[in-house]
This record gives sequence, structure tokens and C-alpha cells, in this order.
Amino acid sequence: MQRLLFLVLALLAGIHSGNAADAPTIVLATTTSLDNSGLLGTILPRFTTDTGITVRVLAQGTGQALDTARRGDADLVLVHDPEAEQQFMDQGYGVARRQIAWNDFILVGPRADPAHVAGGHDAVAALTAIANAKAPFVSRGDRSGTNALELRLWKMAGIEPARGEHAWYRDIGGGMGQALNAAAAMPGYTLSDRGTWLSFKNKETLIIAVEGDPRLINRYDVIELNPEKHPGERLAAAHRLAEWLVSAEGQKAIGAYQVDGQQLFHPSAADPR
Repeated sequence: MQRLLFLVLALLAGIHSGNAADAPTIVLATTTSLDNSGLLGTILPRFTTDTGITVRVLAQGTGQALDTARRGDADLVLVHDPEAEQQFMDQGYGVARRQIAWNDFILVGPRADPAHVAGGHDAVAALTAIANAKAPFVSRGDRSGTNALELRLWKMAGIEPARGEHAWYRDIGGGMGQALNAAAAMPGYTLSDRGTWLSFKNKETLIIAVEGDPRLINRYDVIELNPEKHPGERLAAAHRLAEWLVSAEGQKAIGAYQVDGQQLFHPSAADPR
């Protein structure tokens, strides 16, 4: 059934491909980290030029983005929380899920490093040290993929700071840029995707404290929606965007995106991590 739906979407995409004037505007529900990094603002205009399809980006935490799609208020999803994505697929909301790119998460913190974690490669040990030192830590608290990973890491450390019993743990309920700004102002520690960190300009009080932990790999997947749950002709255009993101052209555009000479995302459609 899923294969049949996928073929129907492909056929519809072909029918509509010939007339850019008829191309709709589609809504892409995605993560604040992708939006804050600047990647989408760079690559999506290329897709629009090629196809005539306009993409409206709705940047939210991953949990919110998936809920937006469940309500039928988005045409395509691009997120980075494997567990939440699998649940979305199991519930029948998605028909195709493909990885487009990866980067990694990092733990950033004050230059003074009150928890003495700088230079480490073990995120769980670092969080334990932060808790023991009662050093300020900023949590996004927004059901994003970043927030979900952070909570899993705390659980691995045997600590439950999100219960509200720790004054040093600051739950801001905001996006990645907001969390980094809050950490810079304190200064405090926070978990960030590397792409947003490299694009972040307010770094004066912060450093990368921990990186290189295999548990910090950050995968981005595009999910096409089930037309039985989300009917509408815009899904054909959304399918074209999903295809473009995993195509040679889309993958090249993702890999070419840099900030200050540094590559932010590694294309992975052909070799998922």
C-alpha cells in the first residue's frame, strides 16, 4: 500500500511539473536548528527556481513539527528525532522517511568552565559534572529533537533535572538560538547542534566544551505524509521537494553550504548514518 501511494505521488508530481504557474505553495514543518543555521534559506530558493514551487518554512521543535503534520497543517516534515519520527511512521502519518544529512551535537559552556568538562568527549559524564557543580544549564524545553536528546542523556546519567527541583537548570521553552543566547548571558551550559552554533554570532562568553561523543550524532530526515490522512494536491509538490532533497543536486547544495568556511551539514541520502 505504501509503495502504491508513493507511486501515485510521483505520478501526480509528473502531471504538475510542466506548468510552474500552477505550482502551489507548500508548508515545510521543520526544526528551528535547520532554520537558524541558514541552510534552508540558502537551498530552498534553488528548488523554487527549478520547479516554481514556493516553500513556506514553519520552524518549530521536532515534536511540534510532527504535531503540525498530524493536524494536516503541513505538507512535508524535515526533523531530527529518530524515536519521535518512528512513532509518527508507526501511527500511519508518514509514507516515506529518508535521511538527507547529518551533523552532530555539541555541549557548549562558559569559558570559565565551572564544571571542568572542557575538552571531554563523554556527554553523559559532562552532564553529571555539571549537576554536581550546580553550574547553570539551559534546556530548550520545547519538545525539539535537541531537547529529546538532552533528556535522554540526563536519563543515562541518572539525573532528572527537568522535574523542577534544581535552580541551576533553566527550562526556557524556546528555540536553539534562544537557548544559546540565554547560555551566553548567564553564562551557562547548553546542548546545541553544531550548525546553529557555527551560525551563532554571540559566542564571546562560550566555548565548545564537549564534542565527539558517538551519542551526539544528529540525523535529519524528510518525511512524506500519508495522503489517506492528509489529502490534497499539495502533497505532489511536497513529494517533488523530498525527491529534490535526496537528489544529486539537492545533496550537493546541502554539502556546499558553509559558514565562515566550515561545512555545517554532511549529505547522507546515499549513505545514511
